[in-house]
Amino acid sequence: MSDHTETPAAAGSGTETRSGARTSRVASYAQRFGILIALVVLCVVLSVANEYFLIGRNIVNVLRQTSINGILAIGMTFVILTRGIDLSVGSVVALAGVTSAAFATTSSIAAVAGGPFPVVVPLLIGLLVGAAAGAVSGLLVARYNVPAFVATLGMLSAARGLTLLFAGGRPIPALTDGYRWIGTGDVLGVPMPVVIFAVVFVASWYVLGSTKFGRRVYAAGGNPHAATVSGINVARIRLSVYVISGLMAGLAGMILAARTGSALPQAGVAYELDAIAAVVIGGTSLAGGVGHVAGTLIGALLIGVVNNGLDLMGVESYYQQVIKGVLIVAAVLLDQTRNQRA
Repeated sequence: MSDHTETPAAAGSGTETRSGARTSRVASYAQRFGILIALVVLCVVLSVANEYFLIGRNIVNVLRQTSINGILAIGMTFVILTRGIDLSVGSVVALAGVTSAAFATTSSIAAVAGGPFPVVVPLLIGLLVGAAAGAVSGLLVARYNVPAFVATLGMLSAARGLTLLFAGGRPIPALTDGYRWIGTGDVLGVPMPVVIFAVVFVASWYVLGSTKFGRRVYAAGGNPHAATVSGINVARIRLSVYVISGLMAGLAGMILAARTGSALPQAGVAYELDAIAAVVIGGTSLAGGVGHVAGTLIGALLIGVVNNGLDLMGVESYYQQVIKGVLIVAAVLLDQTRNQRA
């Protein structure tokens, strides 16, 4: 027998190796493109189930509705990449919306005709409120080692209480035209909330993918000890990502108030759940260090399409809550499966 003759066992081993490689490639492709494929399939199914789904007006409506959750989810992506969580964003949405709308409505600056102040100053107020809320959560997590769940749960309650106290439990109308424009205006036919979401997405894509800060965010989440040894101030990175999340919540709160015409103290309830779901569905790991805003974008679109499709089919709101709850649990289970395979 020749020395080069392949034994059956060796041949079987080679076949198993090739089969394993193919399985690994398929799993890799499924992990990378599965959520995008799911979004496309869902759109096809809904377009068949309801003739109004693919009309231009409804597509614009889906994008407009997705923009607020998308902005929140992008901020949440930064936090989750560092192994954190931010449960306060829904309450911060309400707090920023109420404070900025109140300033736009009652401040003497709002009476200045034709100047930039009626828009710029209330927007800055809302962003500062959001950033401050994020900074408090970030300090608790980064400096005092309070678990993120506890710190942001406390901020959720505190921000909601401050909102009700500030507004007196009543809606505050966002009366100035400039303020309303960020929620109801458009640029070349594209709604302003969608434009703002697009700008936030591109900026976040660049920051995470092409800057030193972005690389440090991944390092701080992937292996905090190694990041510290290499000279990265992990505490500062953690503080920064909570500030970013707060800024996004503040921005989303003002867009919501402008779109609805008034800032509601009850706004933003459970918004954090949709944001977390979009991030995890999009492939960002709750274990930190893995993920990107591109996946978050697709995750937010998927949730927006689900919400819109259920509305078009006349599904009752409480059934919608059940379905979204199942989506969140499924997303977490998927994340756990990915982590176990890694």
